[in-house]
Amino acid sequence: MLLENNGYPGDPRVQREANALTAAGYMVSVIAPREEANEPWREEIEGVMAYRFPAPSEGEGFLGYLWEYGYSLIVMFILSLVVIFQRGFHIIHSHNPPDIMVLIALLYKPFGVKYVFDHHDLSPEMYHANFGDDGNNLVFEALVFFEKLTCKVADHLIATNQSYKNMQIERSGVSADKVTIVRNGPNPDRIRLVDPDPMLANMGKIIIGYVGEMSPHDGLDYLLRALHHLAYDLNRTDFYAVLIGDGTAWEGLHDLVKELELDEYVWLTGYVSTADMLAYLSASHICVDPDPYNEFNDRCTMVKMTEYMALGKPIVAFDLTEHRVTAQNAALYVKNNDELEFARKIVQLMDNPVAREQMGVWGKARVEQKLAWSFQAESLLNAYASLTDVAVSEKTKKNI
Repeated sequence: MLLENNGYPGDPRVQREANALTAAGYMVSVIAPREEANEPWREEIEGVMAYRFPAPSEGEGFLGYLWEYGYSLIVMFILSLVVIFQRGFHIIHSHNPPDIMVLIALLYKPFGVKYVFDHHDLSPEMYHANFGDDGNNLVFEALVFFEKLTCKVADHLIATNQSYKNMQIERSGVSADKVTIVRNGPNPDRIRLVDPDPMLANMGKIIIGYVGEMSPHDGLDYLLRALHHLAYDLNRTDFYAVLIGDGTAWEGLHDLVKELELDEYVWLTGYVSTADMLAYLSASHICVDPDPYNEFNDRCTMVKMTEYMALGKPIVAFDLTEHRVTAQNAALYVKNNDELEFARKIVQLMDNPVAREQMGVWGKARVEQKLAWSFQAESLLNAYASLTDVAVSEKTKKNI
């Protein structure tokens, strides 16, 4: 497995996939950047061998991205040579972004190595969502080129949802039978209710919870403006919002909290442990996903949505295509990018504890019966079976 934009086991999806394949009898090696300077360059984790390289600085602008991805590509290829001599491999499974890891796969395909592309993000649409009209059109076209090349070279494609599968078929011209959908399903054994954080639980207010990345396209600025409407236009001061996570937008969000006079209503926690995250969300009465409408977000399945559902929490979110596919009756949907309406939907749930309970129960059941990782792992192994003729046994299903 090749992973550039996260460490291992820092990326939950990659870790779940690697563990599922290991449980099925595959020997899995993951090449990824170090997350901490003291991490060993080679380490076995739950049967998966991680090979780590010093992470490059995150790219900014064309030259920055060229350095980051060029360096990573060269180092990952060198480590792939180490892996093939130490352990060997028959399949390369790359996780995007970026999509340029197809260049490594192309070097091995003449020797019979199969290539699986795991399509986490639509890189061209993500670039446009982050940079808009300030972006470089040549970069956008290069991202489209590498996505198409990757999809055509891959022996099998993994899509996170139907929207991604449709894009692979329409933009890259691949056949539908070459694509398997493996969703970002939560593990109910890990994402579960715990004792609520006592500080939040004892506030006597409605707690609004958010967890996730805080980048420009994640919509935290929309959420903060909605909370300003909630406090100052709808005169609801009986709430407290705990916003968990960090990212490139985090510092700017602190400034926006002050500008909107939300200091007494909002807590930006930064990065926290899984235990603290679960305690904060367990104390929440309502969870929110403020990802605004754009061509990238509309096609994405947001991990936070499924985690809220696994915890039995009602959700308020903008009316995106994949939001409705995922949450269905577990969410109230807001006219896209309407911040005042977002605040009004929060009020609707603040004043209706019965609806909150019903939505939470419905969402939790949907996770347990359809969306949980065990169902997604079976789809992953079926995709591998199409390449290796290794059937998914009942014993394997129990292991995952």
